[in-house]
Amino acid sequence: MISRSVAGEPVIVCPTRFEQDGMVTRWLAEIVGFQPDDVMLAREVPFMRSTTTGKPAGKIDLVIASQHQGLRWFGLEVQAVYFSGAGMEAEFMALRQDRHDQPPYPLHNRRPDWRSSSAKRLMPQLRIKGPTLRRWHSKIAVAVDRPFFASIGGPSAQPSQDLDAGDVVWLVPELRDGQLVRDHWEVQTLESSSERLLAADAVTRVDFERVLLQKLQLLQGE
Repeated sequence: MISRSVAGEPVIVCPTRFEQDGMVTRWLAEIVGFQPDDVMLAREVPFMRSTTTGKPAGKIDLVIASQHQGLRWFGLEVQAVYFSGAGMEAEFMALRQDRHDQPPYPLHNRRPDWRSSSAKRLMPQLRIKGPTLRRWHSKIAVAVDRPFFASIGGPSAQPSQDLDAGDVVWLVPELRDGQLVRDHWEVQTLESSSERLLAADAVTRVDFERVLLQKLQLLQGE
């Protein structure tokens, strides 16, 4: 599933879209130097365990590995873009009832929610998983589409492709004519990645209270 950004560029809103033809995983395998015929893939590998139940409490989306010269592996998190707007129930109902060859046009307008996708969803994942993988002498890779990456600053002024220069491998494909293709990749530290994802400053107290006064309503009694 895709949406469109303000600029009209397609935005991926379903993580399954990143699995097209295995392009992203093969791209990462090439970057880290795996032999094409020796690449293995595991999905949703348990990463954390509950201290009370002992059951898995967190997973890494994908892990690519090679046993060519001992076990080497890299985690891969895939982050699509959340959207704001009406729920999807009415859209699914329209799809079930439609009898035309082409899918019906969406019933409601929706927009990408960059903030929920980055600071609220992806940043906690990196802060939880990144330090442990760094301690294990591995790395975490993150796949996001080009509009998402642009929303957190886009390519660095001097992007590094040295795997020893950071902790996070950013993979940034884009959609061209409906197909997912390679666009940009770079390596960043965990700290710089977190700063990008936060990408916000607190408003002044004056501005906060001005908006607060506009929103305040009397609390209704029982």
